Amino acid sequence: MFLVPLTPASRSASALGRSFECLFDDSFQRVAGCGADGELEQRNPALDVTETERGFRVSIELPGVAKQDVKIDIDGRRVSVSAQAQQGEVKQDGERLIYRERSAAKFARSLTLPEEVDQDASLARLENGVLNLTLAKKRATAARQLAVN
Repeated sequence: MFLVPLTPASRSASALGRSFECLFDDSFQRVAGCGADGELEQRNPALDVTETERGFRVSIELPGVAKQDVKIDIDGRRVSVSAQAQQGEVKQDGERLIYRERSAAKFARSLTLPEEVDQDASLARLENGVLNLTLAKKRATAARQLAVN
């Protein structure tokens, strides 16, 4: 939330107008979801991680993201999630856009877990804007002897 102080010197309509112009000039790109160079802003989504005996459960908020736009990389103990929310243009005939706060965005988050993850035994599900990962712990392989040739 932005506050514009109203002092006796700034109560005139033109001074108030200048305050709003400065506000939008300085932060319009951030509010629109774009960086200064026009690229999408990268956001770090909130996440929860829990551990069970068999593995880890990770929940990551990805609002407005379709499942085909989610990429999950697992490398040992490191899990990286990236996604992109597309901006939907749904305009009916005779409508014109007056104000927009929703925008396309990129999401990225990485975390390192205490144990290695078995990628083959892990699952990912996206429901209601939340990505739920069920990551299985990699089981230690039994020791075996090598034959000397």
